[in-house]
Amino acid sequence: MANEQLKVLNALDSAKTQWYHFTAIVIAGMGFFTDAYDLFCISLVTSLLGRLYYTEPGSDTPGTLPSNVSSAVNGVALSGTLAGQIFFGWLGDKMGRKRVYGVTLMLMVFCSIASGLSFGKEAKGVIATLCFFRFWLGFGIGGDYPLSATIMSEYANKKTRGAFIAAVFAMQGFGILAGGTVSIIVSSSFKARYPAPAYEVNPGLSTVPEADYVWRIILMFGAVPAALTYYWRMKMPETARYTALVAKNAQQAAADMSKVLQVDLEAEPEKVEPRVQGNDFGLFSKQFVRRHGLHLLGTTSTWFLLDIAFYSQNLFQKDIYTAVGWIPEAKTMNAIEEVYRIGRAQTLIALCSTVPGYWFTVAFIDKIGRFTIQLMGFFFMTVFMFALAIPYHHWTLRDNRIGFVIMYSLTFFFANFGPNATTFVVPAEIFPARVRSTCHGISAAAGKAGSLLGTFGFVYAVDGIGIRKTLMILGVTNFFGVVFTFLVPEAKGLSLEEISGENEEEDAAELGTGPV
Repeated sequence: MANEQLKVLNALDSAKTQWYHFTAIVIAGMGFFTDAYDLFCISLVTSLLGRLYYTEPGSDTPGTLPSNVSSAVNGVALSGTLAGQIFFGWLGDKMGRKRVYGVTLMLMVFCSIASGLSFGKEAKGVIATLCFFRFWLGFGIGGDYPLSATIMSEYANKKTRGAFIAAVFAMQGFGILAGGTVSIIVSSSFKARYPAPAYEVNPGLSTVPEADYVWRIILMFGAVPAALTYYWRMKMPETARYTALVAKNAQQAAADMSKVLQVDLEAEPEKVEPRVQGNDFGLFSKQFVRRHGLHLLGTTSTWFLLDIAFYSQNLFQKDIYTAVGWIPEAKTMNAIEEVYRIGRAQTLIALCSTVPGYWFTVAFIDKIGRFTIQLMGFFFMTVFMFALAIPYHHWTLRDNRIGFVIMYSLTFFFANFGPNATTFVVPAEIFPARVRSTCHGISAAAGKAGSLLGTFGFVYAVDGIGIRKTLMILGVTNFFGVVFTFLVPEAKGLSLEEISGENEEEDAAELGTGPV
């Protein structure tokens, strides 16, 4: 019967959780560990770059990056990520997940190392080199989003698929934590080896020449976890769903899965027949729009809205640290001490809210579902953002600043135990295998467009209308996330073929009709 799934796909859906599932989580997750490390570690060293290359002689305060340079350094990797998500998402459907999976990793390794190098010692050469290689670093990172999500979804069984995909994404939390930890270790070592006075005591001696190595080492360390994972990525077989449903080779799919999972499979090649013309509809077809158009609108819009708020909050972190006294004024520290303080603050936030939020999603996503977690996350992000914005003056009083940080941390917690995880998981489940990677890439790229808007728009909004009104705008953004979540279907407990409607396509192929 054509509506009976291939045995290899049935075996994957019903397979018990095995050691290889955890191996696949680590292999795919280390890419996201590297992604998060590389994307977020730049915020740890921008203050040091300002001191090294933009300090004006005789100034009362240390140098800082000009706003246009700061925007370029922070945003260029996000721009590359957006382009990489679309390109590698499309390529993953055309050439196979595995064939391009190693390319993204090697791009990350090379560009992580290269971003710590520079042409010349002048600010212009250093920043130009940094921006060039961080764009291509982002391009490689972008490719990891659709490929890792799709590979994990196609390996997993249907009962724990959500937790497995979320666990891959949760490695981002450890990447952020690692960024803070590495910056603490490197800055502590240099601080002990090359002591220096605070800027207000002696501006010239507060930034030792050796500080130029600190930011380079921190950025280049991102190559290490990616390089360690490359061999194991190359050993992974192509996913059975791509081989069976897109490449139309069920026998090879069964052979590949038998090597890595404890299942004994015999392929049924007669069930993988060329479908009736018109049934293998593409991304730009009327059939796709009718079946999945609203789903794609739901995944792109919710990811876009999430990242506007999420990346704006990340940009706001340093101001929060200063407000509560975690980071003293820049002039009261030397250059390396400032890196240490920022790294320590980021590590604390990651430990207390970012990492726990990710793993709450892993624990509950297959119990309460993607839809509920995403709706709940957007709802509480809206509540806490308005709770910060409406009585903003109250929170600025010194006695209330700790309460502000707690509320602020809760928005991070519910972003990660909420839409920051589910917007990554859902696009890897609800689209047909032949366009799954492409649709995930498009959804992720929409998110990165939101992050660019949040990163650059937040600065201008604060300058133009103030922090209070800006926070209210972010609250409204989160509310629209609640609304657009209703366009996203629930995938809990269903096979990928049931969710995407590919079983119905098999029925249509057998009857000789197009999709209904």
